Amino acid sequence: MTRSTWLRLAPYLFTLAFFAIWEIACRVFAISAFILPPPSSVWAALVQYQKPLYTNAFHTLWMTSLGFALSIVFGLALGLLVGSSKLIYAGLNPLLVGFNSIPKVAVVPILVIWFGVGWLPPVLTAFVISFFPIVVNVATGLATIEPETEDVLKALGASRLDIMTKVGIPRSLPYLFGALKVSITLAYVGSVIGEQNASNLGLGNLITRASADFNVPLIFAALIVLAVLGVFLVAIVDVVESRMTGWAKRSQMGNG
Repeated sequence: MTRSTWLRLAPYLFTLAFFAIWEIACRVFAISAFILPPPSSVWAALVQYQKPLYTNAFHTLWMTSLGFALSIVFGLALGLLVGSSKLIYAGLNPLLVGFNSIPKVAVVPILVIWFGVGWLPPVLTAFVISFFPIVVNVATGLATIEPETEDVLKALGASRLDIMTKVGIPRSLPYLFGALKVSITLAYVGSVIGEQNASNLGLGNLITRASADFNVPLIFAALIVLAVLGVFLVAIVDVVESRMTGWAKRSQMGNG
């Protein structure tokens, strides 16, 4: 087989190898299913609880997607604002770092007090936890435009807005998509935390109930579903990235 074929098959082969090693290790070392269930037990739980897993996974997907969408909109807007001015960048950076340093688990009780139990706290938790990487990466992409480039463009009559729209924003797109891939996983963390503490639905709530019943295979089944959902959303971002930043990849290949 050609190298490109091996590259396409690599994710599937490595995933199969991972589950095979996991299964073998559980059997060879006689690990209790209560401690670490083998993939066969997890698969049995996936089949047995497929209906509640599907229902709660759909809820988690929507909560995560909505929170992630909000983080894109507001993160992109604030990132453009922060990156547009070195003064604003210097002034707001400590506030953003301080805000991001607050454990998001501590924010959930406040959201429950403000909005009650339901779908809103998981969405807002997903938004809050995935918001920061987008702001920082977009702002960094804009704030680190080479001074020489700015000087040349200003000499040619370009305004600050022209420099941002024609150079800064395209230049920050690779930073943005890198941040989006990180933010997706963080958004899932946020929605699951919100569902565990402030919702009657979702995989987070299902994991909490399974933990109370000591149903470890169901917990792992829910975690596998979360992993699949994360891969699904990252794959969507990869497709959009390849269409919008193909020029950057071609440039890197040319430089190499």
